[in-house]
Amino acid sequence: MSNLPTTLPAWLALLESRHAETVINMGLDRVLAVKERLQLSFSCPTIMVAGTNGKGSTCSMLESILMRAGYKVGLYIKPHFLDFNERARINGDMASDETLVAAFNAVEAARGDISLTYFEFTTLAIMKLLSEAGMDVVILEVGLGGRLDAVNIIDADVSIVTSVDIDHTDYLGDTREKIGFEKAGIFRAGKTAICSDPVPPQALIDHANTIGADLWLMGRDFNYSGDKQQWSYGGRGQRRNSLAYPSLRGANQILNACAALAALEALKLELPVGAQEVRTGLVTVELPGRFQVLPGRPTTIFDVAHNPHAASALNQNLGNMGFHRYTYAVFGSMQDKDIDGVIAAMSEHIDHWCLATLPSPRSATASELAAKVQTVQPERDERTINVFDDPAAAYANAVSRAGEDDRIVVFGSFLTVAGVMAARKSSLH
Repeated sequence: MSNLPTTLPAWLALLESRHAETVINMGLDRVLAVKERLQLSFSCPTIMVAGTNGKGSTCSMLESILMRAGYKVGLYIKPHFLDFNERARINGDMASDETLVAAFNAVEAARGDISLTYFEFTTLAIMKLLSEAGMDVVILEVGLGGRLDAVNIIDADVSIVTSVDIDHTDYLGDTREKIGFEKAGIFRAGKTAICSDPVPPQALIDHANTIGADLWLMGRDFNYSGDKQQWSYGGRGQRRNSLAYPSLRGANQILNACAALAALEALKLELPVGAQEVRTGLVTVELPGRFQVLPGRPTTIFDVAHNPHAASALNQNLGNMGFHRYTYAVFGSMQDKDIDGVIAAMSEHIDHWCLATLPSPRSATASELAAKVQTVQPERDERTINVFDDPAAAYANAVSRAGEDDRIVVFGSFLTVAGVMAARKSSLH
């Protein structure tokens, strides 16, 4: 193809139009073939992170700590909220349009007649970019599952599974055991395999043992203790004492921090990190959309909780926040999620529902969500349910009704949070 796009938006539009025609063909053969043609490999340590929830938080903690220790850090994280460039980070900065376009051109030249999905194509491009950026360490977030995810074409030095719960059942199976097996697919023989889920599925343990991975389990190989002020990490051969709690808020973040510190312990010879860098890295880490509490009143919270496991963690975090008179929920979801489970997990705290249809063919409509709320959440005084065509309109309605002592929780799909982020950004300009 001679007339390739020259800008990032044009490239992404082309990939999206191709993606509509590409059937999701589970399997890594095509991606591996293009990887070979690109001669894609990493000459620095790589850390791969999978899990139902907590992937992004764990990746961001690793990035923050390693950058504090003076290392050049590459990060592939997804999805993005406002700009595609958020997916590729070099030393904390988003990759430029120019470097991404160059990487897209390289993948296009190498793929020949091999068809790639949007996710496979962009994954190869970002890995190509990171592999050539002179990094000391690269952190790769898995998209879906593990075993058949395009990221899994790399043999990582350390692989982390943060949590295993029910999500993406169409692709991964409908039990924790089946999903655990899929996620364990990122483990490698003779390499460190970390699982920070306190109750790991037996299938994950069995797979790690079968292939001869060096499995680190929460509670057996590493653990934590703490009080209200500080906490300590204990690993196989390393202790980290008097740590501040991560700046990412929420009950599960201590498990994610433990996974990050276990990975650093496993790599302590290649990437030594001091106590002060760990402390500072945990305190300064930032990640949008994970129990992100915005300044100002009414209190506004962004959280990409889109499965029951994440929603119950969000519900617990809301319960720990102190008094708010009413809670308004701006909520949108993909149709293939366990929407009833998410609503049930959140129903304790939500007084007013502002439901949004999302800009995706996979979206549940706001009216479908409203019917589910009426079925799942017990009736309560003054409860309201309103439906909107998009997240921005749902959010505008919540803002117009909420008082200073109320709070607005924007949650569900990434597209829900992204839609409100974009609306807030445009209202500031």
